[in-house]
Amino acid sequence: MQMMKFIMNRKILVSLLTVLIIFLGAYSITKLDRELFPDVTMDGAYVDIRTEDMQAADVERTITTPLEQKLMAIEGVEKVESTSYVGSASFFMNFEKGKGDDIYKEVESLVASETATLPNIHHTETGQYGTQQNYEYFMDLSGGDMETMSSFATTILEPRLEALKEVRDVSLTGLFEQELSVSFDQKELTAQGIDVTQVISTIEQANKEATLGTLEGEEQSPSLRWNTTLQSVEEVKQLEIPTENGSISLQDIADVTIQPLESSSFVWKNGTKELVFVQVGGTSDYTQIETANAIRSEINQIKEEELVKGFQVNEIVSPADYVEDSINSVTKNIIIGGAIAIVVLLLFLRNVRATFIIGLSIPTSILLTFATIWLLDYSLNMLTLIALGLGIGMMVDSSIVILESIYRKKQDGLGNRRAVLEGTKEVATAVIASMLTTIVVFVPIGLLGGEMGTFMILLSVVVAVTLVSSVIVSFTLIPSLSEKFLQVRHQKGNKKEGALLRLYGRVVKWTVEKKRRSLAVILIFLALFGGSLALIPKVPMTIMPDIYNRYSEIAINLESGIDPEQQENIVKDINERLSTITDVESNYVIDNNGLLYTLINMTKGNDITTDQQTVKEDILAELRSLEKDHPIKNVQDTLSSGGGNPVQVEITGEEFGTLKSVSNQFMERLETIDGIVGIHSSVERSSLEEVVELKEDNIQEAGLTNSQIQASLQQSFLDTQIDDIHIQDTTIPIMARWDQTTTTKKELLNSTILTQQGEKKLSDFVSFTSVPVPNEISHVDGERLVTISADIENSDLGTINREVEKAIESFNPPEEYTITTAGDLEQQQELFQEMLIILGVALFLVYLVMAVQFNHLLHPIIVMSVIPMTFVGVIVGLFATQRELSVMSGMGVIMLIGIVLNNAILFIDRTNQLRNHHLPVSEALVEAGKNRIRPIFMTSLTTAGGMLPLALATGTTGNYQAPMATVIISGIMFATFITLLLIPAVYRLFTRKEQKQLNEGKKQDKTELQESAM
Repeated sequence: MQMMKFIMNRKILVSLLTVLIIFLGAYSITKLDRELFPDVTMDGAYVDIRTEDMQAADVERTITTPLEQKLMAIEGVEKVESTSYVGSASFFMNFEKGKGDDIYKEVESLVASETATLPNIHHTETGQYGTQQNYEYFMDLSGGDMETMSSFATTILEPRLEALKEVRDVSLTGLFEQELSVSFDQKELTAQGIDVTQVISTIEQANKEATLGTLEGEEQSPSLRWNTTLQSVEEVKQLEIPTENGSISLQDIADVTIQPLESSSFVWKNGTKELVFVQVGGTSDYTQIETANAIRSEINQIKEEELVKGFQVNEIVSPADYVEDSINSVTKNIIIGGAIAIVVLLLFLRNVRATFIIGLSIPTSILLTFATIWLLDYSLNMLTLIALGLGIGMMVDSSIVILESIYRKKQDGLGNRRAVLEGTKEVATAVIASMLTTIVVFVPIGLLGGEMGTFMILLSVVVAVTLVSSVIVSFTLIPSLSEKFLQVRHQKGNKKEGALLRLYGRVVKWTVEKKRRSLAVILIFLALFGGSLALIPKVPMTIMPDIYNRYSEIAINLESGIDPEQQENIVKDINERLSTITDVESNYVIDNNGLLYTLINMTKGNDITTDQQTVKEDILAELRSLEKDHPIKNVQDTLSSGGGNPVQVEITGEEFGTLKSVSNQFMERLETIDGIVGIHSSVERSSLEEVVELKEDNIQEAGLTNSQIQASLQQSFLDTQIDDIHIQDTTIPIMARWDQTTTTKKELLNSTILTQQGEKKLSDFVSFTSVPVPNEISHVDGERLVTISADIENSDLGTINREVEKAIESFNPPEEYTITTAGDLEQQQELFQEMLIILGVALFLVYLVMAVQFNHLLHPIIVMSVIPMTFVGVIVGLFATQRELSVMSGMGVIMLIGIVLNNAILFIDRTNQLRNHHLPVSEALVEAGKNRIRPIFMTSLTTAGGMLPLALATGTTGNYQAPMATVIISGIMFATFITLLLIPAVYRLFTRKEQKQLNEGKKQDKTELQESAM
């Protein structure tokens, strides 16, 4: 009370602070970084190792197992998963929570030292999981001549973009390149008695530039330089090659030509590599939006200068667009939500000045929130925008409750100062308790594990900031303006109740008159709750909703050992399938070591004919149909799942044959489950290896050695770079190869080798034995495992999860072999288990706050009795709209608990006030309901109204915020009506029998108090 008197006496201070908040908030908005996700490092790391052409079993034995054991020995490494492939090994590690940075340094150091001593390693890459991207803007040059586009990219586009202060780096892929091809005629070489290695050595010697020494006896001690570098194709052709019969020209034994270099690009657009792929990275001093705008401005300038001729510059994707769309959407929703709040106030209070006061509090609260976010060094990203979306609907609740209480006191005839002080005092504890209960709901969110927990903590902080900001404004700005600016007509005599209020009063009175009636009402609501549980299996479930608008990313995982020609055919078929789908505009396929990332742009604006979800389902169906004809492991949507196959089951054990047998049996079990498609295992396919068998006796008789046989075999596959040549200021490689390539065993065995007795076929000295070898071998914490993976079609993750769990429970593997879920199934199970724990802790903290407020152990339980009814509304809302229950809608449920409890707290707090003034329980409940029905409806409608634009939103915001808004709207609207009847019933049922009041004077006092509260 003293604090309120201080505020009322310092209105100038409040006014100046409000102005300061407005200016500081407006300034902070211009300074906040804008990015897709905050820069967060995770508690995990990866290691990728590239080796010589070794089989998976050899990689496992010589590289994976030794390194895996040492990684597991590092303190804080909780899990190590590894996979040995043909020619590579991959490791994935999870670290102890909160120690990721320190443990990663130790892992990085260990990997560097160990790989330096391990054999046959060509390349090693280590990295820590995080949200930071190397490149943020992607485009292509296509539709023209490759040489022209490459020249433009290197001489104009790259230097001009890198000159921008917002740009850090520009990467170009797929540039037009040439090579000097020296294709040897093997028959002519044999006829001349020349070995190809001699010719290669001669070319290397002829193309040499070196400093031979220094002539110190001469003036200035000049250096002696040797320069016989080749300068033209003609010089290479005329190069003299020594033979037993004299010298011949290189062109006599080889075809020397300049040819376009076979594209080494890892990117295809619409099935072709006829493009230059451009990636642009921004500096840390500028936001993604500023970087994207600077790049677009420079490209437009280049086009205006008419430097783009005969080809197109196409933008592929920029994360900045999704950030900007979300910011614009949140801005629009704030405006619409504020307008709805103003309409609600006008309808309930019918007072323009009251509406103006609330209208002023909304931007003040929002600007105070932005200023605090800026001071906390947060950015505007998807998470903070989601938090703002959650907070917008509640932002005016506390202001409405306090204003309505002051408004009612003024209607009852109290003076301006007294009406403000008593009106604020009456609801102060309820407002503060409501804020605290909503905030403590988010305190346990830190228990959520993994990167999801890291993100959710940030979200929780912003929600708390939003609520605290609104409460600060409601206790300062609202009372200050309400004292004199708020004018209300005084009620003369007894206030006449409306028909709705009289009906509500009679219903509550009937309910609380007898406890058996209260019990009947409670049982009816419990029946509703039980009935709603039957709808849960029919509610779609996923982990994270899609945040992108008219854009999709699909990962196509190929089998090991696929040659470039097979890969080209797969990409062409991908393009053919995608081109048949309505609303697919363009596609880009990016090869990442056998994993084809397919970026798909859909039509936008007026060109849209099919909704995004339908298009994505068609895309997945078409691409998964390729698995029948191509060596494709799986096809997965990387944006709406955990990044792997949605269905994954791991079988662990030691013996490889048993693992394969068990996996085949369980795959048959999975095939009986509706909705599961594309089932395969990590050991389902193997590659054939041709092992060379030497005929030792024949080799000795021919006077040959094993090393000579090996060299001859290697030469059959000649395709190597000899050196570089500089022609017209361009450096191109000199490549040596045969004019006819060896592609079959028959061709290889029919090739000849020179012996003491003359030429003989290699088949006289070697034979081949076909041996099947595994393409990949996986471990988890050192133990071998087989992974069964599958996709989902015409179903959802929750339904499939339940069916897979039933299959695992009914399956009996051999002893010491285990079957567990992994991937999205495991992640969903862990996530929902953690969410249940969080929910339990949140409910206890809510109980704790209310128990302290009410100083009563039973009253918090009465307030919390409304929570099950909240779930009824949530389940019905998701079922009716068929929107998914995900992490985002789960956050809406947690937020909803805090919102709904606010109304119950208002009701119970007013009931206790009336009982403290000797009003009987039944009368107190009826009167409290009449006093609080207006603020309860006002706050509920403004909250639902603030969420309505999100629930109806389309595009980027609608994809991930619409399910959350649906949860809040359906839950709060259902629970609001229930609260006004269920809370009185529960309160009455758990309250002891009233003692009769004997003193008529006390009854008179109570009547007067009742009238003053009306």
